[in-house]
Amino acid sequence: MSATPSRVFVARLAGLPVFDPSGDQVGKVRDVVVVLRSEYSPARVVGLVVEVFGRRRVFAPMTRITSMDPGHVITTGLLNMRRFEKRSTETLVIGEMLDRTVSTRGEDSVTGNVYDVAMEQARSREWVLSRVALQEPGRGLRRKGQTHVVEWRDVEGLVAPVTNTQDATHLVASIADLRPADAANVIHDLPPQRRGAVIAALDDDRLADILEEMPEEDQVEILERLESERAADVLEEMSADDAADLMAELPDDTQQMLLALMEPEDAEDVRRMMSYDDDTAGAMMTPEPVILSPDATVAEALAHLRQAELTPSLAAMVYVCRPPLETPTGKLMGVAHIQRLLREPPSSLVAGTVDSGVSRLRPEASTEDVAGLLATYNMVAAPVVDEEGRLLGAVTVDDLLDHMLPEGWRDDRLAEDRPWAAATKSAAPKKATPAKKSAATKKTATKKAAAKKTATKKSATKTTAAKKTTTKKTATKSPAKRTAAKKSTTTKAASAAAAQREVSSPSGPTDESTS
Repeated sequence: MSATPSRVFVARLAGLPVFDPSGDQVGKVRDVVVVLRSEYSPARVVGLVVEVFGRRRVFAPMTRITSMDPGHVITTGLLNMRRFEKRSTETLVIGEMLDRTVSTRGEDSVTGNVYDVAMEQARSREWVLSRVALQEPGRGLRRKGQTHVVEWRDVEGLVAPVTNTQDATHLVASIADLRPADAANVIHDLPPQRRGAVIAALDDDRLADILEEMPEEDQVEILERLESERAADVLEEMSADDAADLMAELPDDTQQMLLALMEPEDAEDVRRMMSYDDDTAGAMMTPEPVILSPDATVAEALAHLRQAELTPSLAAMVYVCRPPLETPTGKLMGVAHIQRLLREPPSSLVAGTVDSGVSRLRPEASTEDVAGLLATYNMVAAPVVDEEGRLLGAVTVDDLLDHMLPEGWRDDRLAEDRPWAAATKSAAPKKATPAKKSAATKKTATKKAAAKKTATKKSATKTTAAKKTTTKKTATKSPAKRTAAKKSTTTKAASAAAAQREVSSPSGPTDESTS
């Protein structure tokens, strides 16, 4: 690992792309696996947890890591694609060590939370955890406490088991930029105590997004851990169809209690969703698509479709209805497709872009009926109306897939036999070698070899002449140009050194003093 900095801080590795020797990305770094020995002996780093395509997490031993640079990690290209399972003797640095409360040894002992850990290569060539970056609690009007980077042997509390009082601030920050489905995988793999701390630290809307991507068993377990009022708040932040599916897994008395604690409008949407039979358009629809009146402008419609929380399928069209504009609405006039809206002047009315002939679904339509409609007309969403033509909601293609996939597919999505979790670049098969060659083939090959030899000699003669000419031109370069070239080389070397210093310094707060 000659290209690797002598010291690497783990929090800076999280999320870095992992490449094979050919330059193809095979995944991203999600954590570092260590084996704790004692508080005086640095923990041994045994490998990285790499998330490959398909959201499957695999183990990459340190012996397979050839380089760790500020922007990427390079492996030998040989990874075991079996799903990573942590052993009882192993510890995850990001998942379990960050935010742990520790103290330094000595007379001037300080107490703080771990926000980063450094690893480096020992003389034995094995990687060990050598430094701990911790931050003291803030005092008075100071927003952040003082930070320290100390030796592993000078810290107490790192080898102690995880407790329920362990903070989760830095772990929550490390998953803040992950998609909800990826964050759900991270939380699913955490120990129970650590999982509870992370859930307590998440905002209600972020927890709602993550819950929607979790298996039903995990959803019920997490919801039962929450206080009743917070559980109701999280259900309000979830989409009504997902909240109804989750409520169906709870006992009847728990359902009624949570519905009573929810806002009346949100509770009414969930009750309405729960009234439909399973595997029908009513049960899988979203009751809050983008709804506008016919006198709205194209600019208003596009502003609604630009909302970040909308999924691509919901942002594909606007549903134009008579008042009221809350489901169940007035009569559905039709839909305005986003492609048509983009071609119209912003000041024109949505009524002029309405597709009134769009096919409509009834809430009792089966899953097969919904799939047939979307496939026939190449649609990503379709309106669901009642017998009076009032809009009840919209069925999107992602809702349909969620109901058509086998039960428990979220549990199995990281399984080894899933096509979207295929192995990384496999070795190319060797070409078969013919056992014998005919006489004609041998003769042809001899002629080709002779011709190639002659061409090589001519090419060598031309190359030698060209090299002599180039040498003469180079010798006549002015001293000013040679000086400029030296400055350019020095600048590149300084940039590389700065990049290595970046990965060799702890992440997190840098505006406070470090000792």
